[in-house]
Amino acid sequence: MTYQAIVVGAGLSGAVMAERMASQLGWRVLVLEQRDHLAGNCFDELDGAGVLIHRYGPHLFHTDKPAVADYLSKFTQWHRYEHRVLSRIDGQLVPLPFNLTSIERCFPADKAKAMIAALSGRFGDGARVPILALRQEADPLLGELAEFIYQKAFVNYTSKQWGMPPEAISPEVTARVPVVVSRDDRYFTDPFQAVPKAGYSAMVAAMLAHPNIELQLSSAMAERVVLDWAQATIQLDGVPFTGPLIYTGMLDALCAGSEPLPYRSLRFEHRHLAQAQFQPVTTVNYPNEEAYTRITEFKHLTGQAHAGTSIVYEFPCAYAPEQGLEPYYPLFTDTAQQRYAACRAQLACFTQLIPLGRLAEYRYFDMDDAVDNALHCFAELLRSQPH
Repeated sequence: MTYQAIVVGAGLSGAVMAERMASQLGWRVLVLEQRDHLAGNCFDELDGAGVLIHRYGPHLFHTDKPAVADYLSKFTQWHRYEHRVLSRIDGQLVPLPFNLTSIERCFPADKAKAMIAALSGRFGDGARVPILALRQEADPLLGELAEFIYQKAFVNYTSKQWGMPPEAISPEVTARVPVVVSRDDRYFTDPFQAVPKAGYSAMVAAMLAHPNIELQLSSAMAERVVLDWAQATIQLDGVPFTGPLIYTGMLDALCAGSEPLPYRSLRFEHRHLAQAQFQPVTTVNYPNEEAYTRITEFKHLTGQAHAGTSIVYEFPCAYAPEQGLEPYYPLFTDTAQQRYAACRAQLACFTQLIPLGRLAEYRYFDMDDAVDNALHCFAELLRSQPH
């Protein structure tokens, strides 16, 4: 079989590129996926009790990019869903991101009223203020509020998630946690919020169903593809390959003799319970004493009707491949970024190689950003083709 392109990885990024190359260029595309399933970390499945769960933790699609929503809508219908999160603080559940309702639940009425007035006066109604910015305010009342939120809802959660103190983490990460000067209790504010009606796995399967695409599961890249460092060429099944190689895996796996890139990982404990509901919203955060950071109940997310319910406990941990753990989050330290840049430079001789996605680009992507990034990658590839 002759292929015009190879895609390594059948997650969102790889699926977008494979579908675009097959449908828009008419190319034969080989997709190699080392796992025994497609859809990457978005993979969902029915558990033993028949509840649709996300094996690798909750995946919540939201976007302010109409082109991304329109593109994915070719492959799925949607179940509209707006995510809400509660955080367990001092024995009670409060909305997260911290909002005006959260303040009223955590402080005496008079103090809460004064804090709300100070917030509104300083930042304006509807503002979303990063918690670390709020800590810089001179107003002692706002300082007290910021310190409470920082200590009760943020510092321990972030430290558990990343395995380091918050001050050592990039503002790109910490800025994701705002204080909201309103009563809007939605976790995201994007205009399009939904999950695929039949699940992410079905959506990605539809993307890869094009007749020009050959998907091979349980197929490691090294079994088929070789990077010839001496010639700076790529071989497929021992034969020179001249088309693009879209690579969505860990980039350091391709770099000879390089130090491994550091990642944070997650461990999941899935449970099915013989009760209709476990908690009032999809996700409840546990920022303090517990080893886990959150519990997710999937029926809230999918809208599935079932007599029982399935939940997952999420435990952040160091990435340890020998324990069967997956790399989830790139680290934003200077050392990690320098190591990635060196690896990228080492691979620059392979002009056909296109690193794409969270692992290969060593960046954190929300799902819509991953799709948007892949669509832009295809547009660049398209521009490079002879007309």
